Amino acid sequence: MIFKKLPPLRIQNLWLFFILTFMFSWLFWIIGFLLYEAESTIPVLIFLYIGGVIPPIVAILLIYMRHTPEERRDYFQRVIGFKWIGTKWYAVIFLTAPVLAGLGAILDVMTGGKGIASETAAHFTTHPLAMLLFAVFMLLFGPLPEELAWRGYALEQLQKRWNALAASLFLGTVWTVWHLPLFLIPGSYQHGLGLGTEAFWLFMADKIPLSVLMTWVYNNNRRSTLSAVLFHFSVNFVGELFQLTTQAKLFYIIFYILAAIVVTVFWGPQKMVRKGWNIEKSQYGPN
Repeated sequence: MIFKKLPPLRIQNLWLFFILTFMFSWLFWIIGFLLYEAESTIPVLIFLYIGGVIPPIVAILLIYMRHTPEERRDYFQRVIGFKWIGTKWYAVIFLTAPVLAGLGAILDVMTGGKGIASETAAHFTTHPLAMLLFAVFMLLFGPLPEELAWRGYALEQLQKRWNALAASLFLGTVWTVWHLPLFLIPGSYQHGLGLGTEAFWLFMADKIPLSVLMTWVYNNNRRSTLSAVLFHFSVNFVGELFQLTTQAKLFYIIFYILAAIVVTVFWGPQKMVRKGWNIEKSQYGPN
């Protein structure tokens, strides 16, 4: 069975997280959209960022107001514990995105495409400081705040209720829908893709398989939120560094879907943890 009975308070915390996250994120983004209509650019960016950091703010507030001291300690340990991540899993975290992107580009070239539409990496090879600043900016304005909430809080609660696969599919769907208003707000990455375009559908299609893979990484590294942050960062960074053509991006997402299927079959949908691969010895961190 994938459904578990939880105390009412735990269920309330989970749904309260989703309700407050959507309510306030979308509220700030709507305000940003209205300000843009009034030709007020800088406040748009401010409200855009505030809406983006609502999920971790809600998660941390709930952790402090409705969870035990042990759960609060566990939450923050999972964010900062580099030792919670196995050495071989760092390779998985940082190589999955470039390998799959490379395969997508190669397949595109083999079928007559260009593979890579534009290569930001060429500029950074002569400007390493610019690359470092770019990486820090990407980390702080996406993976870090998002994963404090989506994996660090929501996934943790969902897996107490459902198995790993069901939790991943549900969270991936929620994560996808949460982004929707951003397509209407100038200045956002999503607005640059365009609403209803091929790029829009490709963006929406990759969140669920990514969610499955991130659960797999998270569960095999002592529920490390940091592992999810780094995996999310790797995906975003590679996507910006090597901007694939539309067809290459499609192949890239297909590879993600295939990888998610392999993970589910080989590691099992219940916990996505397989003996000999996971490094978990303690529920709350390394011994």
